[in-house]
Amino acid sequence: MASKDQAKKNAAKAKKSGGLKEYLKGVKIEMSKVVWPTKKELGTFTGVVIATCAVFALGFWLIDTGVLAALRAVLGVTLN
Repeated sequence: MASKDQAKKNAAKAKKSGGLKEYLKGVKIEMSKVVWPTKKELGTFTGVVIATCAVFALGFWLIDTGVLAALRAVLGVTLN
């Protein structure tokens, strides 16, 4: 049992001993592995995101308008 506890302590100590410098070094290494999109891909992806947001905004607006109209019909009250 003691050996497991000691192993956990050693692992925790090893993780902490790296510090900020080691963390930033690891970030730099990982960022070099990233495959960045080309300008054309970036434009396409941006267009898809904007179009998707517009479609969802329109859908939510339609649902909201429908629910409001249903409430007005059921309650017979003008809601602002």
